[in-house]
Amino acid sequence: MATPRIISPKDARAYLLTQLGLRRMARRRGLAGVRDTLASLRCIQLDPLDPMGTNADLVALARVEDIERGDVYRATLKGHGFEHFAKERCILPASAFPFYRDQAAQTPWWRLSQRTRQVPPQVLDAIVAEIEHRGPSTSSELEDRGRVVPTDWSGWKGTSSMTSMALQILWNRCRLVVHERTSGGKRYEIPSRALPVVAHEEVAESFGRWALRERVEAAGLLARATGPCWSMLESVFKSSLPDELVEEGVFEQVQIEGSRRTYLAPAGFLDRPRLRDDGKLRIVGPLDPLLWDRKLVACIFGFEYIWEVYKPAKLRRWGWYVCPLLHRGKLVGRLEGSVRDGGLVIDNLWPESSGSVDMDALDQALERHAIACGAEWFQRPELET
Repeated sequence: MATPRIISPKDARAYLLTQLGLRRMARRRGLAGVRDTLASLRCIQLDPLDPMGTNADLVALARVEDIERGDVYRATLKGHGFEHFAKERCILPASAFPFYRDQAAQTPWWRLSQRTRQVPPQVLDAIVAEIEHRGPSTSSELEDRGRVVPTDWSGWKGTSSMTSMALQILWNRCRLVVHERTSGGKRYEIPSRALPVVAHEEVAESFGRWALRERVEAAGLLARATGPCWSMLESVFKSSLPDELVEEGVFEQVQIEGSRRTYLAPAGFLDRPRLRDDGKLRIVGPLDPLLWDRKLVACIFGFEYIWEVYKPAKLRRWGWYVCPLLHRGKLVGRLEGSVRDGGLVIDNLWPESSGSVDMDALDQALERHAIACGAEWFQRPELET
């Protein structure tokens, strides 16, 4: 096995911020810029919590000008992307669908077996036929097919509707895709209409090989140690494939000065162009790819990040939904806030050190963010000087 390349934290930061699109805003603005960002990032992780934009909104707003809350779905669904599991539940580019379509028949995604025991195959076929006839549909628009026992997981409540559970199974199996998100719920469509360009495209390599290459590009530096960055790729992690791709020259093994951890990086990653920072302060979503590996963040930025949203209030060090602040290549602080009463209200602001947050740059970022969230004003705490 090749000896890992040793790089400095400074080089790791410069590479990672360019790789993850956080040095300069996307070349194209608006919905086109969101689609470009999705293609570059490989996936955008989804989460329903929405105090000041969902995580998907925050990921896009840190990289794309002239977009609004909810534009990630408007830009990517209906032909340009689809939802499935990558780093947990994500939006993926349409080009990834053929790999998922082929893999879905083999892999028990998301407790699928527990659901299939409750929903007869003829019900699944009937729902597909109904959507083929009527077009994109939500669960409530389809025929009611009775009740099932909910499948709960990790504190989340499952559905008791057989129609809704059947849609989850069909979505898992890639027989249906989420075509649109509406106030009435997800609207499902058959892939040949939702993703006509790629729905029947053939793939030239195995899902595992393709998915590992995508995950290394998405993470930038993918730790060889097990962890959340390997979500949905546990079998690949345990296989010989990572070592084989290192031997083939597809990946390099990397270590960072001051750390014993080993990472996978794309071959020639240090030779990739590094963009000059545009000077904008960015509000980073809690599930942004920059924050997937918090040990890596601590190593190269000297910044400890803990997402405490599911912790009891008395056990939180910072707050409920706290977002780091990135400015000129450094994580300079963190804030917590929400959109309410027509404004963007920042309840708490924690500089990483005295004077680390440029308040003018922060105000510009908050003004952009407020406009994107439909807020007419913003408010933040004053810091002692």
